[in-house]
Amino acid sequence: MAEVIGVPALFTGLVDLASSTVGGRALLASDDFFAEKEKLTLPASAAFDPATYTDRGKEMDGWESRRRRTPGHDWCILQLGVPGVIRAVDIDTSHFLGNHGPFGALDGANVPADTSPEALRDEVEWIPLVPETPLKRGSSNVAAVTDARVWTHVRLHMIPDGGIARLRVYGMPAASASGERRDLASMLNGGQAVVASDSFFSPIQNLILPGPSTYMGNGWETRRSRPPGMDWIIVKLGQPGRLDTITLQTHHFKGNFPDRAQVDAICWPDAPASHLVNADWSPITDLVRLAADAEQSLAVTSPGPWTHLRLRIIPDGGISRMRAWGTPQPDLTADAAVQRMNGALTAAALSRCCGAKAWVRAMLAAAPFASPAHLHGTAEAAWWRLGDGHWREAFTHHPRIGADVESLREKFAATAKWSAGEQAGVGAASEATLQALVAGNQAYEASFCHIFIVCATGLTADEMLKRLQDRMGNTPENELRIAAGEQAKITRLRLNKLLEEA
Repeated sequence: MAEVIGVPALFTGLVDLASSTVGGRALLASDDFFAEKEKLTLPASAAFDPATYTDRGKEMDGWESRRRRTPGHDWCILQLGVPGVIRAVDIDTSHFLGNHGPFGALDGANVPADTSPEALRDEVEWIPLVPETPLKRGSSNVAAVTDARVWTHVRLHMIPDGGIARLRVYGMPAASASGERRDLASMLNGGQAVVASDSFFSPIQNLILPGPSTYMGNGWETRRSRPPGMDWIIVKLGQPGRLDTITLQTHHFKGNFPDRAQVDAICWPDAPASHLVNADWSPITDLVRLAADAEQSLAVTSPGPWTHLRLRIIPDGGISRMRAWGTPQPDLTADAAVQRMNGALTAAALSRCCGAKAWVRAMLAAAPFASPAHLHGTAEAAWWRLGDGHWREAFTHHPRIGADVESLREKFAATAKWSAGEQAGVGAASEATLQALVAGNQAYEASFCHIFIVCATGLTADEMLKRLQDRMGNTPENELRIAAGEQAKITRLRLNKLLEEA
């Protein structure tokens, strides 16, 4: 039984487009006298048994040509199992020590799937992707690919001859142009498993592999949680789409399937994986109980459109496959409500939410947004990419906590109404608390060289004063970041107010 290995950490989020697991195959080679070209695409790591020989020589787990006695070099043409954009390749020479290929190179082509091997050899125009590169013996040989076009086939050059154990072609599957209903999560349709809380027993990409799971290690399984909690996995759909059904399979998981599961969704194109972990997810299925070695279909209660799914399993265990059935919807900004949202996001309006000019420019550059979740996620990501000076600039657009309404009107006319509402808790404060706030603000500014920032919505004056006093013991570096976090909360609330006004 073949082992299914995970993608190395260096290529997390990418798929081995050439793996036989997704249908990749070697079509034609100049020579494979000692070891078959078909082994190049096997998902398992290459193995070595010093005692095994064939009638042609030492048995090697890879592709090996005979010793070349004529000019030229050896090559092998492969069809990718999933057409896609190639980001990196690994020409792996594991166990080939005195017989490895000294140099390697890779070309790409984008041609119809039914192009014959002979036409690929004789007629197709190949584009260089990796130039001739020295190969280390018995090890991985990784190279980046910068050409961002979609490829269907690759041609591996081994110069002049020798052996290569595996060819890994790491990339991003290309989505189909068809608008028909399909499994939008499938790797074959461009889906990607992005990140998971845990994948101790098996790689996350297994969840969206084509075809049924063939054994327990061919699914996604987490370790036992201690104490029992919840695990999750996030999948980017191959295309944004409207969903109608989620299918969960626990095939081969009998004593280790999850007790319950639920699926959430978000509409945030090209979301950074790190920001998705704590993003604004919406449940789109009921919380359901699962069974051993079975398949269960879940009705989607909110069709979307969505760009990502989050499968939550309680408390832990294994899911062999997840299918997300629906129809692609590439235009995410056509909805009238989304258009009104984007129409409200002018430079002046965004400046009311956050006074950092660099943040406003970043938001305008990222527009239009596909959903409120997309807007909020981009706002948060853009804020934390700014520098200290930008944060301090944003702070200057706030009045001091406890400032009176007249000062709000005079200095902060654009946001006076919002600021007054956010600091409503000051209105009922005692004279002693107000005086303490004034003194506290002065001490704070002397220590940190910027005003005290707190997301005051819902706080009483005494609670604001307590937070100010608690934060006086922070180092300037830590306090700046704490204040930046408060500004991020304020920005989020003001963006919501802006959308309500629109």
